[in-house]
Amino acid sequence: MMNVKVQDIHTQLRSFHKQGKKIFISSSFQTHSIPLLHIMSTSEVPFDVIFINTGFHFPETILFRDELENRLNLNVIDLRSHVPKVQQKDSDNQFYYVSDPDYCCFLNKTKPMESILMTYDVWVNGVRADQSAVRKQMKTLQPAPFDTLRFHPILDWSSKEIYQYRKAYDLPEHPLDSQGYQSIGCAPCTRKIDLNNERDARWFGMNKTECGLHTDLIQ
Repeated sequence: MMNVKVQDIHTQLRSFHKQGKKIFISSSFQTHSIPLLHIMSTSEVPFDVIFINTGFHFPETILFRDELENRLNLNVIDLRSHVPKVQQKDSDNQFYYVSDPDYCCFLNKTKPMESILMTYDVWVNGVRADQSAVRKQMKTLQPAPFDTLRFHPILDWSSKEIYQYRKAYDLPEHPLDSQGYQSIGCAPCTRKIDLNNERDARWFGMNKTECGLHTDLIQ
């Protein structure tokens, strides 16, 4: 079954390529991101990897990104906000990730991604239906702004399948996994907690589960 799923992904990617579509995948370089990056790296289809570098990541994430870029021979492009960090503070001199995390995500993730969507045709994304209620409502192919098509090839994968694929190909895990982190994003908004839902480790206590990439940039 796993081989069939991988073949289906390769077939869809080749179809996009034959149509002359320009493809990119966005990746946070978490452990569960690695199987899809590996699958794409073996597809023989050209693509770029967009890493949204907010400037607030754990140092371990940056090192892990560099390791995988070399190991999988990826073309990783850092995407940064045009708004300097000194301007990302409120009237009390607090960073927006403290006082207004939605606006922080908009400045550092959603708004910068718009320029990428204007440049590419297909956005490959590793969201899974079992991660959140929002993602459970997604479809494998969905339109996005600027006439871009979102492709969610592992939407129906389980965390067990992610683990099995990674073990089958001896793919590494994020260095913070062994310290108990279940979902790793920006350091100020990531917590190490023992909960069943990996997404609960993000924006803990803020009534927030998504950064906007999968709510604002999807139709």
